[in-house]
Amino acid sequence: MPTTLTLKNIPDEVYERLKASAQAHRRSLNSEAIVCLESVLLPERMAVSERLARARALRAGLPKATFHANEIDAHKREGRA
Repeated sequence: MPTTLTLKNIPDEVYERLKASAQAHRRSLNSEAIVCLESVLLPERMAVSERLARARALRAGLPKATFHANEIDAHKREGRA
């Protein structure tokens, strides 16, 4: 059953960041606070094998291309003038 929680003495910086995050995610302050608490207190547990399988699937989905060191260096320098 849901419970009500009242928070007092929230630092201004924390409040402003929570407010900005709520606006960015189109949520109320209350909903954003719940999401933040859940992400810290109830993190999603993932087995190592599942994490590796996801990483391998992502890697397999990348285009098969060969990059040469000079191409990589040129791309890193783009926009740096």
